[in-house]
Amino acid sequence: MTDYTVIYITLAIIFGLFMAWGVGANDVANAMATSVGSKALTLKQAIIIAAIFEFLGAFLAGGGVTKTIRKGILDESMLANIPHAPDLIVFGMLAALLAAGIWLMLATRMGWPVSTTHTIVGAIVGFAAVGISVDIVEWGKVGSIVASWIISPVLAGIIAFLLFISVQRLILDTDDPLKSAKRYVPWYMFLVGFIIALVTIMKGLKHVINIESVSIATGVTLSILAGLVVMTFGYLLIRNIKPDKQAEKDFYFASVEKVFAVLMMITACAMAFAHGSNDVANAVGPMAAVVSIAPTMTLTAKSTLPLWILAVGGIGIVIGLLTYGYKVIATVGRNITELTPSRGFAATLAAAITVVIASGTNLPISTTHTLVGAVLGVGLARGLAAVNMRVVRTIFMSWIITLPAGAILAIFFFFMFKGIFMPIGS
Repeated sequence: MTDYTVIYITLAIIFGLFMAWGVGANDVANAMATSVGSKALTLKQAIIIAAIFEFLGAFLAGGGVTKTIRKGILDESMLANIPHAPDLIVFGMLAALLAAGIWLMLATRMGWPVSTTHTIVGAIVGFAAVGISVDIVEWGKVGSIVASWIISPVLAGIIAFLLFISVQRLILDTDDPLKSAKRYVPWYMFLVGFIIALVTIMKGLKHVINIESVSIATGVTLSILAGLVVMTFGYLLIRNIKPDKQAEKDFYFASVEKVFAVLMMITACAMAFAHGSNDVANAVGPMAAVVSIAPTMTLTAKSTLPLWILAVGGIGIVIGLLTYGYKVIATVGRNITELTPSRGFAATLAAAITVVIASGTNLPISTTHTLVGAVLGVGLARGLAAVNMRVVRTIFMSWIITLPAGAILAIFFFFMFKGIFMPIGS
């Protein structure tokens, strides 16, 4: 079967790019929707920021979650007793990538903000359970991933709720909201810089350079310094914002929201980085499996993750964002609840914190679930009437459809590849 090595690797790269394109078109849209919906950023600005920080997140911090997608779902120890196991895994991973890419393309065209993690996990479980053996699936691991799909929006919602309550207490409900905003917003900026730096230093960069010797204390110290840099930069941006009496006639907090618009720009960068670090695994995990197996058609106990694979994933995400991302960006940020920069900040930072925690613990959560949970948390902080439940129900329905859709398509493509590449009777 090694005669097909070049074909397998080429298909893996093509399908991996296609899947990453789907991640960029659908999921990145959700990650940036709060920025556009709150009018803190224009659509063009959001796309530029997302393109830069999505790639950096994927390349610098994407390796940890990739291992979970690649190896955590299937019990590789059982494969030794299965005939033609390397071939079946290659066919399955190619099928999963193609199936997930097609479903994401269809969902994005319909304007559905679906979960790329749902899609790829459903695809892998589908081909493995039907095409190889039900026992090969690590159902315990799948169960923990499924649990994270429930835990992540709840956690993000709680964090967003608390963040927005803190904004109300410390800033919006004070006698001079603009003065209070200039006092407290830099500390929110510090929090953003600290969290992103911590996961990058402690979890992400070891996939790029050898930093195994970095202690937790050193990592925390460097992250504090990074937070202070972000804080200082943010302070310089907001210090000269003056009260806009004309705008305040229409909206009392207009001047305060200008301060939060600057903060929103920083949190948008954080969310894009966090999303790239977590969701690049959905595209490059299966691709890495094919690339590591195809040269020898043997299942290696441990294989390194080439940096060029992370780069391919990052490039695919950016292309998807640039070509099709606008479709969901322009709608999701406005339909669940009315967002202002202060509300959008709370939702985006809460989602970023949740995604970064998941990336740091190698748990592939759904960014879509996380962001929707965070936006719901902000909406609920203002009362249930502030949330458009019809849109929420539509989103929930698209989530339910996604997992079986990925599984069914992957099963079909698995048997198609098996029929093409494996002789009858093998």
